[in-house]
Parts: sequence; structure tokens; C-alpha cells
Amino acid sequence: MRKNIALSLFILLTSLLTTVGYGQTSIQKFINHPALKHASVGISVVDITTGKQLVEYDADKSLTPASVLKLITTATALEVLGENYRYKTDVALDADDPSRILVIGTGDPTLASEVFQTNPDLFFTTAVDALKRALIPSREYTLYIVDNLFGYDGISPEWTWIDMGNYYAAGAYGISVYDNSYRLIFNTTDRNAPPRILRTEPQMNGLTFQNELKLNNTGSDNGYIYGVPFSPERTVRGNIPAGRIEFSIKGDIPNPGLFLGETMATYLKQAGIKIKKVETAKADYLARFSTPAANQPYRVGQVLYSYVSPPLKDIVREVNVESNNHFAEHLIRTIGRNSNHNIYADALEEGITFITKYWVTKGIETTSLQMYDGSGLAPKNAVSAQYLTNLLIYMHQQSTCSTSFFNSLPIAGIDGTLKSFMGNSRYRGKIAAKSGSIGGVQCYAGYLIDGNRRLAFAIMVNNFNGTRTEVRSAIEQFLQGL
Repeated sequence: MRKNIALSLFILLTSLLTTVGYGQTSIQKFINHPALKHASVGISVVDITTGKQLVEYDADKSLTPASVLKLITTATALEVLGENYRYKTDVALDADDPSRILVIGTGDPTLASEVFQTNPDLFFTTAVDALKRALIPSREYTLYIVDNLFGYDGISPEWTWIDMGNYYAAGAYGISVYDNSYRLIFNTTDRNAPPRILRTEPQMNGLTFQNELKLNNTGSDNGYIYGVPFSPERTVRGNIPAGRIEFSIKGDIPNPGLFLGETMATYLKQAGIKIKKVETAKADYLARFSTPAANQPYRVGQVLYSYVSPPLKDIVREVNVESNNHFAEHLIRTIGRNSNHNIYADALEEGITFITKYWVTKGIETTSLQMYDGSGLAPKNAVSAQYLTNLLIYMHQQSTCSTSFFNSLPIAGIDGTLKSFMGNSRYRGKIAAKSGSIGGVQCYAGYLIDGNRRLAFAIMVNNFNGTRTEVRSAIEQFLQGL
């Protein structure tokens, strides 16, 4: 009997030592990869069931997460707002001025979006139908777009110039329209001349473009649009493929509230409704900021139409599967405004403050977390691998929105930003995770579910010297070793 017990203990000990040894060997092989020679690396792998740390390397080091930061934004949004939360945009008459039409924004990023509806113009056609039934054809009306819920600092102060003006760095405001982005379309058939601007879709009246684009023969899209929020001036730089009758790049709509108002005015005029002026709440917002005692510039009367967004769980899935920066920025500001209803309090700062405090109440240490946006675009964002696995375990084991959070993650080898990741490995379809990449950064964090084995992992690589393909391959090899 004693021999059997001794033998069992020996086998168990040998197994544990082998596992630990193999884990350390895998880590050493990973961090010694030539592409990571000068990189900073953080690794945390935890057994979800037992909470045991299986593999770690500088797990408490704060590193730039890129889009992996979206895990924190989306988890918090689900926790605080609930998976069935929906935004609502009301179209109403001003109670004090029945000739004034109000469009009251609540920060919905899905308004006239291409993501959830086949016809992005459905909001306008449906709203105009409702207005046409209620308005007096002989009267002239004013459109007043209430887009001030998040204030007018729609981008993070830590975003870089190279990003501002591009669709993936669109500003987030109380009103969003067409994903706050447009396409700039070129003809590049003349190889001896710069790309020729044809048009924008949708048509952006008032925007001017300084075209410094060049042509390439590689077929790659290296074109970028530069510009600051609310400015009509844009500069186009980089290079795009030659020999195309039409080729497009995407930029951000500089003033979404005004553009929505102008678009709605066009639809109303086509329906026979006279619109004499379109304005947004920006001027009144800034005036009241200087003179807080000033009267409220409008009073909501009869609501004629309401647009309701898809549920939050669908919005969160779009954020994580497609790494949608624009939706993520709306979410963090919604969190901030939900915690502080004062529209003059910075919605982004309020969101960041709330997130940091919230996870402490859930027993997750946040000293490694430094947030400057909700999407991960700011290079100064930082978080540890250990924080990420703690968050992942909480969402899997304790959150009432566990299923919605898990289902929001792309699956390795199958969809979203992980479609080409681990596709030829035995873990294809068994990893649900968020990827993150900006200059010199490649990170992955999520779940590995293989039968009864359930792991939460975070692998963060900063300042690598090899190619991104080499780093991705090294991460894939490491994960296969798990």
C-alpha cells in the first residue's frame, strides 16, 4: 500500500515538474526568438477552473495593449449597461417653438451605420415619413441637432497626428452618422499623373483636399487622410495602386452632427418640407460653458420618431470581432456619461475614471492600467498581462454577461481579426480572443477551450525588431505549446 502511494506521489510530482519545466522551456524559446530580441514581453496563462497561474513571464509589467484594450471597454460596458441596453435617438418638436425640429443624440454609434442594416439611409427615410405626417407643409422649419452629450472633444488627446482624419480615428460625439466616415474616390489610370479625385461617398460639401498622393505598382493601399475635428481642410498623403478606374480610401466626417442635419434637411426638402436653417448644439454648448446660468436653448416637446439601436451585446461583438475603434470610443464615453450626467464633464475622462474604480470593487488590482481611450489607439495606453487574465476570468466565472462577452470574441481560424490566426493548428476554433496591433506592438488575450481544459491567456509583445509576421508566428508556436 505504501509502495503504491509512494509511486503515485512520484508520478504526480514528475508530471508537475515536467509541466513546469516545459512551460519554462516554452517561455525561453519564445522570448529568445530572433524577432523578439529587443522586445518587452508579458505573459500570463491561468487555469480558469482552479485559478492557478500556469505560465507567467513579467506578467505584472505594464505594456502597450493596442486593441486588446477593447476587452476592458466592452467588459465594463456589459457589466454596467447590461447586454440588452439600447441607444435611442429621438426626433421631436421644440415645446417652445413648434417650427423647430430637434434630433436628440444619445451617443449611438449605429445610427445610419453600414454594420447592422443593409440600408444606412433607413433612419432618414423613416424619420422623414414620420415628420411629413406631423408637419405643416406651408410652414418653414429649423433643424436643431442636439449632439452635445459627450461634449466636443471627440478624440483622445493622446492620439497621434498620423491617425487623425482617418476613418479608424473618427471622433465620437452625441450624434454619429454613417459610422462617422466617408470614402474619397480616385481615378488612378494615368500613371504619369497624381491620383485624380472623383468624389466622396456620401457627398461631403465644404471639405477641401490638398492631394499629395502618389501611385504605386504593388497594389497596396498606403493612402491616408489627415485633418483635425470640425475643420473642413484635409490633406491626403501616401500612395495607392495605379491603374484603377476607381479606388477609395476612408476618412472621418469632421462634424457628424452638422452632416446629419444637412442630410436630413435634404430628405425633408425632397418630401416637400421647407427647411430654412440647420444648426447643432455646439455654439449654445460653448456659450453655456462660459455662462452656466444661461437658459436651456431648447425644450423637448412631442416626440415624432425614435430610432432604437441594436442591443449592446451586438455592438460589443462588432467592437471585438472587427476591432471597431469608433464603436469602442462611443462605449467608453457612454460609460462616462452614465456615471456623471453633467454634459460639461469630460465623457472620456469620466469613463476612464469609472473603469479604473469599478474593477477594484470586483477585486482586480488596476495599478498597471493606464487608459487614454477606449479603443487602444493611443500609444500611451498600458496594462499588464496579469490584469487581462484576471479580467477574463472574472467575465467567464462571475459576470452575468459571461455568455455575451465570450460570444463577442473572434474565433481563431474562423472569423474577424483572428480569421488567419492559428488556422492550421489543432487549436483552430478553440481559441476565442482579441488581437491588438499598432506600430511595434502585437498582443493577444482571450480563452483557450479544449475539452475540459479552460485557460485564460494574455501574450503581449512591445518594441519587437522582427517582422509582424514573425512575431505572430512565434506567438502561434507558443500557444500550440500550451
